[in-house]
Amino acid sequence: MDLNYIKKLVKLVSESGVDEIEVEEEGKRIRIAKRGAVPPPPPQTPLLEVPVSSAQAEFPSAAPLPAQPPPAKKYHEIKSPIVGTFYRAPAPDAAPFVQIGSEVEPGAVLCIVEAMKLMNEIESDTSGKIVKIMAENGQPVEYDQTLFLVEPA
Repeated sequence: MDLNYIKKLVKLVSESGVDEIEVEEEGKRIRIAKRGAVPPPPPQTPLLEVPVSSAQAEFPSAAPLPAQPPPAKKYHEIKSPIVGTFYRAPAPDAAPFVQIGSEVEPGAVLCIVEAMKLMNEIESDTSGKIVKIMAENGQPVEYDQTLFLVEPA
């Protein structure tokens, strides 16, 4: 790839609302992403541990927080089985497959994930009501990314 072409791609990404672009030409692939687009990896160094007694001696009003149980998971997650582009409707001018509040049954088509020019219909694996659509139309989705939250019937 030509260096000027790469510079143009970098400028395009930095000046647009696009967070990331990947181009493949003549067997060579380049991926350009904004710095804020990918979350930083978790720190590898262990956190400094301070004994509770010394922390309470320094800050006598600081009481230990009560342990809270994790919230009960009441929604079923429908996840993307592949990496691709998420589409809510079969065509740009068509109505979406489902909307928030739609009742679904197992096997009902919820969306399409396009991967390598193939349109893959993503079906519901449970019955219930759509309570949240977690992906934006026309945006890339990752493998195992949650697409829909369904309140089981």
